[in-house]
Amino acid sequence: MTGTETVSVVVPCYNEEQTIELLLEAVYRQTYPRAQMEIILADGQSTDRTREKIQQFQATHPELVVRLVENPQRNIPAGVNLAIQAASGDYIVRLDAHSVPEETYIQRSIDHLKAGDGENVGGLWIIQPGKPGWMAQAIALAAGHPLGAGDARYRYSTIAGEVDTVPFGAYKRNLFERIGYYDETLLSNEDYEFNARIRANGGKIFFDPAIRTQYFARQTLSALGKQYWRYGYWKWRMLRRFPGTLRWRQALPPVFVSGIMLLLALSIWFTFARILLAAGIGLYLILLVCASLPYARRHKDVRLSIGIPLAIMTMHFSWGSGFIWSIFHSNG
Repeated sequence: MTGTETVSVVVPCYNEEQTIELLLEAVYRQTYPRAQMEIILADGQSTDRTREKIQQFQATHPELVVRLVENPQRNIPAGVNLAIQAASGDYIVRLDAHSVPEETYIQRSIDHLKAGDGENVGGLWIIQPGKPGWMAQAIALAAGHPLGAGDARYRYSTIAGEVDTVPFGAYKRNLFERIGYYDETLLSNEDYEFNARIRANGGKIFFDPAIRTQYFARQTLSALGKQYWRYGYWKWRMLRRFPGTLRWRQALPPVFVSGIMLLLALSIWFTFARILLAAGIGLYLILLVCASLPYARRHKDVRLSIGIPLAIMTMHFSWGSGFIWSIFHSNG
């Protein structure tokens, strides 16, 4: 039940003109009372129409407090921290400018926090294409596929309970006073590091699949590759601080990429290496195509049997190479 507790929704953003209105409208439609909510947007000095659209929303929805703060560093952890510091709510709900939370998202999150189910509460990602077209659809399906998502429960699970991490998250305000803010030296994986810190301090991360949000995937393979390279690069830097948080799904891509690179080098001199390389890549491609066929049949689009493997390959090789690059280019 809703009491008098106030909620601050914090959102980092930069050049999000395509999705920012969808997010703002989704927050406006929440079942949590608008009079007890505010939205704090930390804008990284957008150069498109993001700020204009935020201002238009402010003018047409005066009953919901919407505030802009400047994020001159233009990175996510700095933006989130600035928004939290500017917030006045008893609870902090972090969202992303690419997300569209369902109407009960905030209410369910606050209910779990009040019940003491966890220090961070989150839910299920329902991944949507970033734009029309079969390739964008393939990218969205790949991002939610077990071969792409691994054992990340927030992408597929229907069972509520304690987990390692959740996307975005909802917190009591005093949590940040106890364990600190997001680590601004991590330009990605800052949420996983924050959750690791919660667990290291005896807290819990709680997942409820009834807390649902649509999330728009990257629109192109090149954008997907950049995203996952960044994930891999910053994952290694986070693991240097919390090595015990490494999971099998995170270890596989760099191991796989390292194996391919080793066989490529050895194949210059050894026939067996060429055979192993061809067999390994062949089996990998067969696995990806077979895994994509049910999706192609379900959506009645044979092109997905090509697009999904391409997207998963992009995720694996980008994540793995970013991780390996970070190992050899870490300072200190």
